[in-house]
Amino acid sequence: MSTRHILLGLLARGPSHGYDLKRRHDERFPQARPLAYGQVYTTLQRLVRDGLAEVDRTDSDGGPERTLYRSTAEGARELVGWTGEITPPAPFVTNEIFAKVVCAILASADPAGPASAADAAGYLSAQRTAHMTRMRELTAVKTTPGADLSTVLSADYALNHLDADLRWMTTTAARLTTLTAEVDPA
Repeated sequence: MSTRHILLGLLARGPSHGYDLKRRHDERFPQARPLAYGQVYTTLQRLVRDGLAEVDRTDSDGGPERTLYRSTAEGARELVGWTGEITPPAPFVTNEIFAKVVCAILASADPAGPASAADAAGYLSAQRTAHMTRMRELTAVKTTPGADLSTVLSADYALNHLDADLRWMTTTAARLTTLTAEVDPA
């Protein structure tokens, strides 16, 4: 996800302080990794440097200085362009779970290695348990009375991805004998 564009989107509603942008990000994207304040301010500085945002004013109100940022016309054009771009499906699939299954098969073939620690079927079973636990957590989050739509939609997105992973794990577990023969033809 592009922090730069997300902040431009949040600035589209009008001038904001970095603190407010971080808070609104975390509210609007509840299942995303929360932004660090340092990341917000670094990104804002880059947006200003690139002419996509500018300092609206600086207030102190007797306390620490707070800078108010706003999007520029160029920033608004950049945001419209970004939101209109189709996100291409990833050309390469990086799947850590698959990599661990293959490495577990390879490690279990090593007579010097501890076979029990490198058991691909056991790993898939444990990973499935972790996925199911996360799915229960997300289901509880989205069914909490009063859950806002952003939270529900974020949870649905994550649940669908976890479900796809579970289906893949089931298929892979059923094919482990064949995969083992291909990976370790010894």
